[in-house]
Amino acid sequence: MRDTLVACIEKLAEEDKKVLLLTGDHGGALWGNFRENFPEQYINVGIAEQNMVGVAAGLSRLGFRPFVYALSAFVPVRVLEQMKLDVCHDNLPVVFLGDGAGFVYSHLGTSHQSTEDIAVTRVIPNLSIFSPADKTEMNNSLNLAYTSKSPVYLRIGKSDVGDIHEDNLSFNLGDLINLKEGSGKIHFIATGSMVKSAIELTKEFTEAGLSSAPSLKPIDSNEIIKICNNNEVVFTLEEHSILGGLGSIVAEISSLESPVHLCRIGVNDRFSELCGTYHYLLKEHKLDIDSIKGQITKFLNNRI
Repeated sequence: MRDTLVACIEKLAEEDKKVLLLTGDHGGALWGNFRENFPEQYINVGIAEQNMVGVAAGLSRLGFRPFVYALSAFVPVRVLEQMKLDVCHDNLPVVFLGDGAGFVYSHLGTSHQSTEDIAVTRVIPNLSIFSPADKTEMNNSLNLAYTSKSPVYLRIGKSDVGDIHEDNLSFNLGDLINLKEGSGKIHFIATGSMVKSAIELTKEFTEAGLSSAPSLKPIDSNEIIKICNNNEVVFTLEEHSILGGLGSIVAEISSLESPVHLCRIGVNDRFSELCGTYHYLLKEHKLDIDSIKGQITKFLNNRI
C-alpha cells in the first residue's frame, strides 16, 4: 500500500507541477525516489510539524497543492490546532498523510501509536477523512483527495496485510464498498487494516455480510441505515479507539434513523500496557482474529 502511495503522488507530481510533498523529517527511504526525481517539489521542514502545516497553508494560498506527510501520531495529533485554524477554517485544499496509524509503530510505545486520530479529526469542519484498506482503496482515496477543493486527512494503517480488491475498483467520496452479501442476521463494517481481518471472520461466520468503509467523513448515511434495517446485528471493526471512530459514526447514524444491535470492536479506552510487535499489540488489545471471534460469539450469545 505504501508503494501505491508513493507511485500515485509521483504521478500527480509529474502531471501537476503545483503538487508539493512536505515532510517533517520522516520517510527518508520511502520518498528517496521522489526527492531525486522532483527536487523542486519536495520540502523537508525538519522536526517541526506544526510549522509544516503553516507552510502548507501558505503554499496552498499561492495555488500549490501540498501533500503533508508524517507519522499519524504527529499529523494529525500533534498539529491539530494548526490543521483547524491554518487550513480547515479557510477550507484550503491541503492533503494530510498520516502514516503508521493504529499500532504500526508498536515498539516505539504510546508516543508513536495512533488510535485517536479519526476521533480528533472528524469533528473539524471542512475536513474529509479516508482510511484505505489496500492499494486499490489507497489509489482511489489519493485521487479523490487531489481533486477535492477542501482539506483531506488520509489515514495510513498497516500496509502489508494483503490486497482486497481488483485493481479496476473505483468509489466515490462517502461510499461504502460491499464485499459480501449476508443472510440478514449479522453484518460487518470495517475500515483500514481491519477489513482484511473481517474477510477472515466471514469464513467462520459464513452468514455475515461485509462492507469496507474507505471514506469515513463524509460517509453514506443511507447505506448505513440500509445495512442496519436489513440486519439483526452490526459489528464495526477498526484499529482505532471505539470512542469517536467508525463504531461511533455508525452508532450516531443508526440511533437517529434505524436503531440496531451494534457491537463496536476496536481499542478500548486505555493505553497499551507493554511494547512489543504489531501482532503482540493486536492480541493485547483483543484485535487478533481469535479475540475478535470471542467478542462476536459473546455478543451474539448474550442476545439469545
